[in-house]
Amino acid sequence: MKKYAILVAGGSGMRMQSLVPKQFLMLDERPVLFHTLEKFYNADLETDLIVVLPKHHISSWEHLIKGYSFSLRHRIIEGGETRFHSVKNGLDAIDGDGIVAIHDGVRPMVSETLINFLFDEADRAGNAVPCTPVNESMRTVSGVKNFFTDRSMYRLIQTPQVFRVSQLKRAFDQPYTMMFTDEANVAESSGLEINLVPGEVHNIKITTREDLMMAEALLKNKDQRSEPNRKG
Repeated sequence: MKKYAILVAGGSGMRMQSLVPKQFLMLDERPVLFHTLEKFYNADLETDLIVVLPKHHISSWEHLIKGYSFSLRHRIIEGGETRFHSVKNGLDAIDGDGIVAIHDGVRPMVSETLINFLFDEADRAGNAVPCTPVNESMRTVSGVKNFFTDRSMYRLIQTPQVFRVSQLKRAFDQPYTMMFTDEANVAESSGLEINLVPGEVHNIKITTREDLMMAEALLKNKDQRSEPNRKG
Protein backbone atom coordinates (compact mmCIF):
# COMPACT_ATOMS: atom_id res chain seq x y z
CA MET A 1 0.00 0.00 0.00
CA LYS A 2 1.61 3.24 -1.17
CA LYS A 3 0.91 6.10 1.23
CA TYR A 4 0.60 9.78 0.41
CA ALA A 5 -0.10 12.75 2.66
CA ILE A 6 -1.28 16.08 1.30
CA LEU A 7 -0.83 18.86 3.84
CA VAL A 8 -3.01 21.83 2.97
CA ALA A 9 -1.42 25.00 4.33
CA GLY A 10 -3.26 27.96 2.89
CA GLY A 11 -4.22 29.80 6.07
CA SER A 12 -3.55 33.41 7.00
CA GLY A 13 -2.87 34.98 10.37
CA MET A 14 -6.00 37.15 10.29
CA ARG A 15 -7.79 35.64 13.30
CA MET A 16 -4.54 35.81 15.26
CA GLN A 17 -4.07 39.44 14.23
CA SER A 18 -0.72 38.38 12.82
CA LEU A 19 1.01 39.17 9.55
CA VAL A 20 2.58 35.70 9.67
CA PRO A 21 0.51 32.88 8.11
CA LYS A 22 -0.69 30.40 10.75
CA GLN A 23 1.36 27.52 9.37
CA PHE A 24 4.55 29.57 9.79
CA LEU A 25 3.94 30.70 13.38
CA MET A 26 6.38 29.46 16.02
CA LEU A 27 5.44 26.41 18.11
CA ASP A 28 8.15 25.29 20.50
CA GLU A 29 10.57 27.60 18.63
CA ARG A 30 9.88 26.07 15.20
CA PRO A 31 7.21 26.70 12.53
CA VAL A 32 3.92 24.87 13.08
CA LEU A 33 4.15 23.19 9.68
CA PHE A 34 7.48 21.56 10.61
CA HIS A 35 5.76 19.73 13.46
CA THR A 36 2.89 18.58 11.24
CA LEU A 37 5.19 17.21 8.55
CA GLU A 38 7.27 15.35 11.12
CA LYS A 39 4.20 13.56 12.51
CA PHE A 40 3.52 11.93 9.12
CA TYR A 41 7.20 11.21 8.52
CA ASN A 42 7.55 9.57 11.93
CA ALA A 43 4.38 7.53 11.39
CA ASP A 44 5.86 6.00 8.22
CA LEU A 45 9.15 7.08 6.69
CA GLU A 46 8.00 5.93 3.24
CA THR A 47 4.99 8.25 3.05
CA ASP A 48 5.15 10.61 0.06
CA LEU A 49 4.68 14.05 1.64
CA ILE A 50 3.09 16.85 -0.39
CA VAL A 51 2.75 20.39 0.96
CA VAL A 52 0.23 22.64 -0.79
CA LEU A 53 0.90 26.35 -0.30
CA PRO A 54 -0.42 29.58 -1.83
CA LYS A 55 1.91 30.80 -4.54
CA HIS A 56 2.88 33.89 -2.53
CA HIS A 57 3.87 31.76 0.49
CA ILE A 58 6.20 29.36 -1.29
CA SER A 59 9.28 31.58 -1.15
CA SER A 60 8.70 32.17 2.58
CA TRP A 61 8.49 28.42 3.14
CA GLU A 62 11.70 27.81 1.21
CA HIS A 63 13.40 30.50 3.30
CA LEU A 64 12.24 28.80 6.52
CA ILE A 65 13.48 25.42 5.31
CA LYS A 66 16.91 26.86 4.61
CA GLY A 67 17.06 28.93 7.77
CA TYR A 68 16.21 26.00 10.05
CA SER A 69 18.12 23.39 7.99
CA PHE A 70 14.87 21.45 7.71
CA SER A 71 15.84 18.43 5.61
CA LEU A 72 12.71 16.28 5.75
CA ARG A 73 11.89 15.24 2.17
CA HIS A 74 8.65 16.64 0.72
CA ARG A 75 7.18 18.11 -2.45
CA ILE A 76 5.78 21.64 -2.72
CA ILE A 77 2.68 22.22 -4.83
CA GLU A 78 1.03 25.54 -5.60
CA GLY A 79 -2.46 25.86 -4.13
CA GLY A 80 -5.67 27.02 -5.74
CA GLU A 81 -8.44 29.51 -5.12
CA THR A 82 -10.18 27.39 -2.45
CA ARG A 83 -9.37 24.37 -0.30
CA PHE A 84 -11.13 22.21 -2.92
CA HIS A 85 -8.84 23.46 -5.67
CA SER A 86 -5.73 23.17 -3.50
CA VAL A 87 -6.49 19.55 -2.63
CA LYS A 88 -7.21 18.83 -6.29
CA ASN A 89 -3.79 20.27 -7.22
CA GLY A 90 -2.21 17.99 -4.64
CA LEU A 91 -4.07 14.96 -5.97
CA ASP A 92 -3.00 15.81 -9.53
CA ALA A 93 0.61 15.49 -8.36
CA ILE A 94 0.05 11.82 -7.46
CA ASP A 95 0.75 9.17 -10.10
CA GLY A 96 -0.74 5.74 -9.56
CA ASP A 97 -3.01 4.47 -6.80
CA GLY A 98 -2.60 4.02 -3.08
CA ILE A 99 -3.98 5.62 0.06
CA VAL A 100 -3.91 9.38 0.57
CA ALA A 101 -4.38 11.43 3.72
CA ILE A 102 -5.56 15.03 3.45
CA HIS A 103 -4.53 16.99 6.52
CA ASP A 104 -4.65 20.57 7.76
CA GLY A 105 -1.13 21.94 7.95
CA VAL A 106 -2.12 23.68 11.19
CA ARG A 107 -3.04 20.47 13.03
CA PRO A 108 0.41 19.64 14.42
CA MET A 109 -0.84 17.73 17.47
CA VAL A 110 -2.16 14.70 15.58
CA SER A 111 -0.50 11.53 16.86
CA GLU A 112 1.42 8.98 14.81
CA THR A 113 -0.92 6.37 16.31
CA LEU A 114 -3.99 8.05 14.83
CA ILE A 115 -2.29 8.54 11.45
CA ASN A 116 -1.40 4.85 11.16
CA PHE A 117 -4.84 3.78 12.39
CA LEU A 118 -6.55 5.93 9.73
CA PHE A 119 -4.35 4.58 6.92
CA ASP A 120 -5.08 1.00 7.99
CA GLU A 121 -8.80 1.68 8.32
CA ALA A 122 -8.96 3.38 4.91
CA ASP A 123 -7.12 0.42 3.36
CA ARG A 124 -9.75 -1.88 4.86
CA ALA A 125 -12.92 0.18 4.36
CA GLY A 126 -12.07 2.59 1.53
CA ASN A 127 -11.91 5.71 3.67
CA ALA A 128 -11.54 6.88 7.26
CA VAL A 129 -12.63 10.23 8.66
CA PRO A 130 -11.81 11.03 12.32
CA CYS A 131 -14.39 12.65 14.56
CA THR A 132 -15.09 13.45 18.19
CA PRO A 133 -18.43 13.72 20.01
CA VAL A 134 -19.99 17.04 20.97
CA ASN A 135 -19.62 17.35 24.73
CA GLU A 136 -21.51 20.57 25.33
CA SER A 137 -25.20 21.36 25.12
CA MET A 138 -26.43 22.63 21.76
CA ARG A 139 -29.29 24.80 20.57
CA THR A 140 -30.37 25.52 17.00
CA VAL A 141 -31.00 29.15 16.10
CA SER A 142 -33.69 29.93 13.53
CA GLY A 143 -34.36 33.63 13.04
CA VAL A 144 -35.20 35.11 16.44
CA LYS A 145 -36.04 31.70 17.92
CA ASN A 146 -33.85 28.89 19.23
CA PHE A 147 -34.55 25.36 20.39
CA PHE A 148 -32.94 22.30 21.92
CA THR A 149 -30.74 20.11 19.71
CA ASP A 150 -29.80 16.52 20.55
CA ARG A 151 -25.99 16.66 20.64
CA SER A 152 -25.72 12.85 20.42
CA MET A 153 -26.66 13.12 16.73
CA TYR A 154 -23.62 15.26 15.87
CA ARG A 155 -19.87 14.80 15.54
CA LEU A 156 -17.00 17.25 15.16
CA ILE A 157 -14.92 16.34 12.11
CA GLN A 158 -11.12 16.41 12.05
CA THR A 159 -8.29 15.64 9.66
CA PRO A 160 -6.43 13.69 8.38
CA GLN A 161 -9.23 12.38 6.20
CA VAL A 162 -7.92 9.31 4.41
CA PHE A 163 -9.15 7.77 1.13
CA ARG A 164 -8.10 5.51 -1.68
CA VAL A 165 -6.41 7.74 -4.24
CA SER A 166 -8.50 6.58 -7.19
CA GLN A 167 -11.80 7.18 -5.38
CA LEU A 168 -10.85 10.62 -4.13
CA LYS A 169 -9.57 11.69 -7.55
CA ARG A 170 -12.92 10.69 -9.08
CA ALA A 171 -14.73 12.67 -6.38
CA PHE A 172 -12.65 15.77 -7.14
CA ASP A 173 -13.58 15.58 -10.81
CA GLN A 174 -16.93 17.09 -9.78
CA PRO A 175 -17.58 20.79 -10.38
CA TYR A 176 -16.81 22.88 -7.30
CA THR A 177 -19.61 24.15 -5.06
CA MET A 178 -19.44 26.27 -1.89
CA MET A 179 -20.78 23.27 0.05
CA PHE A 180 -17.43 21.48 -0.35
CA THR A 181 -15.78 22.44 2.93
CA ASP A 182 -13.83 19.21 3.44
CA GLU A 183 -12.88 16.01 1.63
CA ALA A 184 -15.60 13.92 3.27
CA ASN A 185 -18.20 16.28 1.84
CA VAL A 186 -16.72 16.01 -1.65
CA ALA A 187 -16.45 12.21 -1.43
CA GLU A 188 -19.99 11.83 -0.12
CA SER A 189 -21.30 13.99 -2.97
CA SER A 190 -19.72 11.55 -5.43
CA GLY A 191 -21.62 8.63 -3.88
CA LEU A 192 -19.12 7.31 -1.32
CA GLU A 193 -20.33 6.35 2.14
CA ILE A 194 -18.19 8.00 4.79
CA ASN A 195 -16.57 5.80 7.41
CA LEU A 196 -16.40 7.78 10.68
CA VAL A 197 -13.83 6.62 13.25
CA PRO A 198 -12.72 7.98 16.65
CA GLY A 199 -10.43 10.98 16.47
CA GLU A 200 -8.38 12.64 19.20
CA VAL A 201 -9.41 15.50 21.47
CA HIS A 202 -5.90 16.97 21.35
CA ASN A 203 -5.85 16.96 17.51
CA ILE A 204 -6.66 20.67 17.50
CA LYS A 205 -6.62 23.05 14.57
CA ILE A 206 -4.61 26.18 15.27
CA THR A 207 -6.68 29.18 14.22
CA THR A 208 -6.43 31.50 17.25
CA ARG A 209 -3.80 32.54 19.77
CA GLU A 210 -5.59 30.41 22.35
CA ASP A 211 -5.17 27.35 20.10
CA LEU A 212 -1.45 28.05 19.84
CA MET A 213 -1.18 28.34 23.62
CA MET A 214 -3.02 25.03 24.00
CA ALA A 215 -0.65 23.34 21.54
CA GLU A 216 2.33 24.66 23.50
CA ALA A 217 0.84 23.25 26.70
CA LEU A 218 0.20 19.88 25.07
CA LEU A 219 3.78 19.67 23.87
CA LYS A 220 4.99 20.27 27.40
CA ASN A 221 2.73 17.55 28.80
CA LYS A 222 3.13 14.74 26.26
CA ASP A 223 3.27 12.04 28.90
CA GLN A 224 -0.13 13.06 30.30
CA ARG A 225 -1.95 12.47 27.03
CA SER A 226 -3.97 9.30 26.57
CA GLU A 227 -4.86 7.60 23.31
CA PRO A 228 -8.58 7.14 22.45
CA ASN A 229 -10.26 3.77 22.79
CA ARG A 230 -10.71 2.47 19.20
CA LYS A 231 -12.72 -0.62 20.14
CA GLY A 232 -15.99 1.19 20.63
